[in-house]
Amino acid sequence: MNITLIGMAGAGKSTIGRILAKRLGYTFIDVDHLIKENTGMPLQTLIDKQGDSALISFEEEAILSLGQVDKCVISPGGSVVYSEKAMEHLKKISKIIFLDTDFRSISRRLPNARKRGIVGLRDRSLKELFEERIVLYHKYADFSIKLRGKENIQKITEKIIELCFEENT
Repeated sequence: MNITLIGMAGAGKSTIGRILAKRLGYTFIDVDHLIKENTGMPLQTLIDKQGDSALISFEEEAILSLGQVDKCVISPGGSVVYSEKAMEHLKKISKIIFLDTDFRSISRRLPNARKRGIVGLRDRSLKELFEERIVLYHKYADFSIKLRGKENIQKITEKIIELCFEENT
């Protein structure tokens, strides 16, 4: 079984994902890192040169290339929910956990959001993106964990484990 963490940039997907993977003895897969490896450029440079749709396309390609991985914690970018194909694939190969972080925490963690490689910031504010995406995160999530920005990461990882494995016992 795999676990995918979804949520806005700044929600803690990579931080929590690494700790969760270590705790489970799983491999951690950072999709943003795969995109950087595949394109040879940082996400913001990719958006600046080729546009938002290019990043969404590279993200979809990276996720579809995961095939039948097992025992992985997958951390895609926050824009993954714009690709139905990528989300359907993640749904097939993993349990999807939405790290439902409040906007205040997100905005505090992303003081330089426009330099972070976030799809949609050319046309909309971070708040508008947050409101647009939250609906999609809920749509695709198997489980949601409400976060306010001050939680203990160990407790969050234990909650994820409980949610993902309770139905298998």
